Amino acid sequence: MIIPRPRFQHQTMTLSLAQAHQQFIADLEHQRKTTNTILAYGKDIAQFSAFLSQNSISAPNQISPAAIDQFQASLQKTYTPKSVSRKLNSLKTFCRFLHQNGITPANPSTHVHNPPVTPHPPRILSPLEYRALRDAARTDTRLAAIVELLLQTGMRIGELSHLQLTDITADNRSVIIKSYESRLGRTIPLSPTARQALIRYLENRPHSSDPTLFVTKTGHPFLVRNIRASINRLFRQAGIKSATVNDLRHAFIATQIRAGIPLNFIAEVVGHKRLSTTETYLKYIKPSSPLKSATPQLAEL
Repeated sequence: MIIPRPRFQHQTMTLSLAQAHQQFIADLEHQRKTTNTILAYGKDIAQFSAFLSQNSISAPNQISPAAIDQFQASLQKTYTPKSVSRKLNSLKTFCRFLHQNGITPANPSTHVHNPPVTPHPPRILSPLEYRALRDAARTDTRLAAIVELLLQTGMRIGELSHLQLTDITADNRSVIIKSYESRLGRTIPLSPTARQALIRYLENRPHSSDPTLFVTKTGHPFLVRNIRASINRLFRQAGIKSATVNDLRHAFIATQIRAGIPLNFIAEVVGHKRLSTTETYLKYIKPSSPLKSATPQLAEL
């Protein structure tokens, strides 16, 4: 079924910033942008709208290149170049939407240039660090299983939080990642270490009617923010500095590259839409050995 594109007001003299913001969000939803993308764009445009309101600008057709320059200057006082660049991309998308839908007579953001951003190498946990992380989690079967799944599959924390009991195959040898919004679905084999940790957790999993794989002691889904907070606590206990949950994913990818696993296979396992995303790791990691088998087998961490 084809979903009709939302109809937008073209009342350039009466449309408020809040109304334009709402119409912009509706258009993103129509384009089936991810929930996280819509949320991020919404927050960025709300910040821009608040800045405009403080400067007595209340309508989209009052947005000028000078106002955008002032907003960019204010961002650069507080945010990193990477964050400023992301917010400016949201702003440019918003301004382009306003112009294309006749809400503004011109696009006031055409002159905007994002600040140069120097890419930082991925933070890759060393074997010593992820062993220390395992030690910190060893008394908690749930956290131990979570750490192993993230470390041995390269899945994203959001994907892990959405896992259900039925996403673990009957033999406990694979985990199924369902497609979600723009995320790719796939099946990932489980290493012996991850499989053992998962079995121990399932043996001690709190009784719950909820199908979510990882639940709290009261049987409710273990939410992303709480998973992240728990792993950050493990990092502190293990003495691992400047690490995030996503660094477990980096460690998985780095291990596979060093083991000579083909990049297209790694990209498929971790759910990269573009092979170029996986290839960027080659700037920082070099394979230590060529692929020895026609059938790739993931390396265990």
